[in-house]
Amino acid sequence: MIQKNYSDKIESYIREMPSLPVSTGKVLDLCNKATVNPSELNQVISLDPVLTGRLLQLINSAYYGINPHVTSLVRAITMLGLNTVKNLTLTTAILATLPKNKDISGLNMEEFWRHCLCVGVTSKFLASMQGVDPKYHQDYFTAGLLHDIGKIPLNAVLSAGYMDTITIADRDKKTFFTAENDCLGINHCAAGEMIAKAWNFDSPLADIITWHHNMDGYYGEYLHILYNVAIADYFSIVYDVGFAGNKNPVMPANEIWEAVGLNKNSFETLKEKVNKEIAKASIFLNISQNS
Repeated sequence: MIQKNYSDKIESYIREMPSLPVSTGKVLDLCNKATVNPSELNQVISLDPVLTGRLLQLINSAYYGINPHVTSLVRAITMLGLNTVKNLTLTTAILATLPKNKDISGLNMEEFWRHCLCVGVTSKFLASMQGVDPKYHQDYFTAGLLHDIGKIPLNAVLSAGYMDTITIADRDKKTFFTAENDCLGINHCAAGEMIAKAWNFDSPLADIITWHHNMDGYYGEYLHILYNVAIADYFSIVYDVGFAGNKNPVMPANEIWEAVGLNKNSFETLKEKVNKEIAKASIFLNISQNS
């Protein structure tokens, strides 16, 4: 197939995507300060009724399983912690802004998001198994959930070509990332990097979106999250949880498994836990995507 380069078309599409809400930027700025208290965040979040509603829905959902019912935004912020509030605010804003594209002929978006949920949930579980501080677990979930965000503009703009790319990847036993480059002249990591720049994502999210298929070239400080997302991505494909275009995954290299202190048998202990957690995380996704 003759390679075409659609970078300009994708970049134009991304430029036309709606901006993230002003309140999102304010929350992220506050959470990045050396010191901030819940009342400061409450003052910003409470001015955005949609964000307030989402955060209260989330903390009272099965995703968190908190009892009794939380009605105070300050209490919700305190219970969740600053890092989680930051990640939830960013994730809900991103998911609500992204086009749903349910009727196009490319990737099935329900299966796509199921794959992403699986990667997010598995990354979080792996972090827990490795003794990562719980306050950072949401970083792992968010990075896994949004790692493939670059596929959304490719799927929206090039839906027929994207379906062809899936077919060619399967027929020629290529990774989907390779097939994207060969068929379209652009891949979802490059498209994801464009989104990250357009919406001013900071690390670790921007790094994972950009580098999860080119880990050898990454020299940032979030290699541990990157490795966990790569393993979680492989897990999702091997166990056929959702579908994001790739039927021919490459097993992460031995040094990746060694770096996170896991082995390939870890998957067997994860299967049942992940499936249960995906059902809970689906609530998170539904709340986040709806206004």
